[in-house]
Amino acid sequence: MTEGTGLSLADAVRGATAVLAAAGVPSPRVDAELLAEHLLGVGLGRLRALMLGDTPAPDGYQELVAERARRVPLQHITGVAHFRYLELAVGPGVFIPRPETESVVQLVIDRLQGLAHPKVVDLGTGSGAIAGSIAHEVPGAEVHAVEYSEFAHAWAAKNLAPLGVHLIRGDLRDALPGHNGTFDAVVSNPPYIPAEAVPIEPEVALHDPPEALYGGGADGMELPTAAAASAARLLVPGGYFVMEHAEVQAGWIAAMLERSGLWTAVTTHRDLNGKDRATSAVLADPTALR
Repeated sequence: MTEGTGLSLADAVRGATAVLAAAGVPSPRVDAELLAEHLLGVGLGRLRALMLGDTPAPDGYQELVAERARRVPLQHITGVAHFRYLELAVGPGVFIPRPETESVVQLVIDRLQGLAHPKVVDLGTGSGAIAGSIAHEVPGAEVHAVEYSEFAHAWAAKNLAPLGVHLIRGDLRDALPGHNGTFDAVVSNPPYIPAEAVPIEPEVALHDPPEALYGGGADGMELPTAAAASAARLLVPGGYFVMEHAEVQAGWIAAMLERSGLWTAVTTHRDLNGKDRATSAVLADPTALR
């Protein structure tokens, strides 16, 4: 597949699909189309219409396909990640938001129904996907976001500033002490991978920042445990906490929340693939926070 040979867009995409499939890319056809769409600046529907004619392949397409074949994440190449209704700027140094996290956002939005001006915080916001979605979809919400990584904070600032989210650079373990007991909802997708569980996918293992993956300790549960403790500190009585985690951690996290005596209505939630991906709870006893 070479530039300057009069290759049509349709032939170029077919060739790119074969190259990406040979490289082990999980969705070769979709990625081939999205790379072409990125260069042409058209929507996917328009791209597919152009592929029916004799539109030539765009300049630079081969180079982008080769980069993706090296398993550089698609979102790093295009600079964009789509999440719910948002188009987020992403790149090296920030965790790429995953589709399964969209259902975690929905849990928060459903819980906030009926509250005129809910106050919400996203602990470990990364690109700002969760906080930004809540700010975008819940009118009147006061949304805060916390991020420790300097690089991820910079990406979040770019994404969240237009949405009016209050972003701070800080540690989810002790962030926002001046806001203790004031949030209606706390949501977190903290790092949770165990120390020895190196991800199989090259896009994750080589390109997602380690500080966004590994939760601390052999079981990866240090930061999830800390997120739960901060949620208990930050929430109003009856406030809602929801945290994303690995499927294998669901039982442990539910037991941890129940054992603490701080929470009621501990519930495990499945993602779009039917995996136990998140756990929610309601803050019970305010006296236990002191």
